[in-house]
Amino acid sequence: MGYIALYRKMRPKNFEQVVGQEHIVKTLRNQIKSERISHAYLFCGTRGTGKTSVAKIFAKAVNCFNPKDGQPCGECESCLSVDGSFNMNVIEIDAASNNSVDNIREIRDEVKYPPTNAKYKVYIIDEVHMLSIGAFNALLKTLEEPPAHVVFILATTDPQKIPVTIHSRCQRFDFKRISAELIGDTLKKYMEAENVLVTDEAVNYIAAVSDGAMRDALSVIDQCQSFYFGEEITLRKVLDVCGAVDSRVFFEMTDALFNQNGERCMEIIERAISDGRDIVRFIDDLILHLRNIIVAVSVSEGSYALEFSKENILRYKEQGGKIDRGFIIELINNFSALQTSIKYASNPRVIFEVECIKICNPVGGENIEQLKAEMRSLRKRIDEGDFVRKESAAPFCEKIEEAPDLPKPKPKAASADIKEAVSSWKIFTEDFKMADRSFLLQIKPKILDDKIYLVCSKKGYFDRVLTLKDEIASKLSKKYGRDFDLYVVTEKDFDTKSGEFDMTDVQTEFDFEEDINSKLGDNIIWD
Repeated sequence: MGYIALYRKMRPKNFEQVVGQEHIVKTLRNQIKSERISHAYLFCGTRGTGKTSVAKIFAKAVNCFNPKDGQPCGECESCLSVDGSFNMNVIEIDAASNNSVDNIREIRDEVKYPPTNAKYKVYIIDEVHMLSIGAFNALLKTLEEPPAHVVFILATTDPQKIPVTIHSRCQRFDFKRISAELIGDTLKKYMEAENVLVTDEAVNYIAAVSDGAMRDALSVIDQCQSFYFGEEITLRKVLDVCGAVDSRVFFEMTDALFNQNGERCMEIIERAISDGRDIVRFIDDLILHLRNIIVAVSVSEGSYALEFSKENILRYKEQGGKIDRGFIIELINNFSALQTSIKYASNPRVIFEVECIKICNPVGGENIEQLKAEMRSLRKRIDEGDFVRKESAAPFCEKIEEAPDLPKPKPKAASADIKEAVSSWKIFTEDFKMADRSFLLQIKPKILDDKIYLVCSKKGYFDRVLTLKDEIASKLSKKYGRDFDLYVVTEKDFDTKSGEFDMTDVQTEFDFEEDINSKLGDNIIWD
């Protein structure tokens, strides 16, 4: 007999060998033991999760001559013929290539004939969602009232495409993705049975990239076994076969993006391409790496979402502690959008490199610069009173006499430049690098006694913004042609400072749009 692929060789022969679908196995075994066999089943789930394998085991069990506790014996003539794929009572149909009305009519004509030396005739229709509308209609009546000796098992990876009329006539079972830990443990058992040496790192990586599909994991390790026949399978060899890169590269790439080091990003991409790595797979793995960072810093250890080693968890937590979460989420959004456009690109590498350069060297568009100029002009006209209506002749902020018994002084009124700098803070931060901007957007600039206070809600923000104070002051000075009194403080310190003054009718935060509306009322409509 010729070579048999590992995923076929290791296909489960009974319910106990099925991996990761205990909820389905238990239900089907109970139905067999109680002889409550339904006439139609719908098996839903992603590829490689065991839909066809469970269908074959179920077909074998319902016709087994010596069933044991809902399990097929695996030794009788019926069981052996199903294993050998020559049982006349188990008919497998691929709906992807047999999806016409005529194909279903043949089934409709055949179901009236009883099984040969068996209790049931079982039809397994794989990828049933590929049937045409006419084929579904032809199947409908037979599926609704089939002969007592017929069982239909419909398997699909896309249940949304199944008509509701078909859906409602079946018992539905949803096959879950198999956890990476369970796939890894199963692969180790299979490799021991095959006398193949494989490292734990290699097994863990294969389990992670298989995306919950046992068949995919077996296919990868089978390919590695063929390429490195007689050798120990290591992580490096698996990466070579998959066209992937070592996870350490993604730690380096993330650091380079965070530090706005475009040259380092280009070096990493060049090295990956030179090693023959697939750039699309590289982007997929980079997104997964960024996801792991977010998960590692967001959930507690032991969570089902942390399906990697303790050593890797510590590495993800360490990197996540140095990088703002907002920046990581922005990277995930950027690269996820890139995945869509890169599928149709003739040179994916160029598209990826340009995206990395944009992240490392953010440049505002002309529309942003034009908006800034228009806002500055509008602010100037407002301050000069061009938009003040006649009935609003009273000053915008009337002076309130201080009560003689109040010891606290009134703070100095804020100048127009300071008000504009605070009200247009979000636009001002666009001149900074992405990593720095993510921190600056988390703080609240406030005005007190004609000074600008950068108020930080967290200690981490305070430390980072303090390092940017000189750059902020320099950019403000260059933009407005004057120096500002600039202070970086915590919320507690700002509250303490403001307590030294009489803050009655004193505005510490300024919103440009609200400021205009307060002067012009309903005369301006914002899009």
